[in-house]
Amino acid sequence: MHLQENIQIAASHIKEGRLVAFPTETVYGLGANALNPTAVAKIFELKERPSFDPLIVHIADIQQLEQLTVSKDERIMALADKFWPGPLTLVLPKSNLVPDLVTSGMSTVGIRMPAHPVALALIAAAGCPLAAPSANKFGRISPTSAEHVRKQLPDVDYILDGGKTTVGIESTIIRLTDRGFQLLRTGVITREEIEKVLPFDQSGVLEKSLAPGMLKSHYSPRKKMLIADEYLLSQIDLSRAGLISYTGKHSEGFKRVIEVSDRHDLRDYAVNLFAAMHALEDDTEIDLIVAEAVAEEGIGMAIMDRLKKAEFDWKQTS
Repeated sequence: MHLQENIQIAASHIKEGRLVAFPTETVYGLGANALNPTAVAKIFELKERPSFDPLIVHIADIQQLEQLTVSKDERIMALADKFWPGPLTLVLPKSNLVPDLVTSGMSTVGIRMPAHPVALALIAAAGCPLAAPSANKFGRISPTSAEHVRKQLPDVDYILDGGKTTVGIESTIIRLTDRGFQLLRTGVITREEIEKVLPFDQSGVLEKSLAPGMLKSHYSPRKKMLIADEYLLSQIDLSRAGLISYTGKHSEGFKRVIEVSDRHDLRDYAVNLFAAMHALEDDTEIDLIVAEAVAEEGIGMAIMDRLKKAEFDWKQTS
């Protein structure tokens, strides 16, 4: 069936209050009409997601942004002009149109405009903004393909297949303050890039769950996963271990090695990280997943954020 026909089918599901998994440039989202609390409740149910974890709302045009927020802050448009469509989410004061369930009862809502033609076409065809967390079970590996969605959410009403995602990790999330912006979740749009538009605000303590992905444990495979260091590599049985390799330096002895970049590009690591985790999680000959660390600067901050949260629960039991 033609992609345009599939988009129309997906849009009809959204209009009727059902759930659609759809591609964005970051990961696949599990979408519902953001203005329909009954439909939004189905997201939490299918994902087994706690209601205290707010959802991001996806829009296709600036008019939808104006409906969703009461803020008239001119800095919003400066950020939108620079980074939208793209993987940047803005946490803004919400309007009364946005159901409390979307925002976990908070007075703010995360909004972004995805840089994916299928996502934008779906939002336009549905005629409403889409509340959409990642299309996976809560806390598990994020999906970067339709196959990953089918694996974790076989009961979803409809999967709109748009191929493999091109960014691979979730959006950067920021909120505006009187002094500039605060970083709530790292992504491929870095703090340094945003600082070219607004100053970074280092003051204040961030509340828990202001935005998705702020919990200590997240993005976790069902098999034990740890970040590589020299001590770990000397202690584990490599014959039943799989390596997510960035540098290629530690590959010897592992049962399986997945190279995430053949040119040592951190963007490649970001794009291929979750797919590598899925592949090793599904491999019956692998008992342990090991991932190479990178320097925590630029995009490396976002990669290490995902790796640390993926290993968090496993590290506690090591």
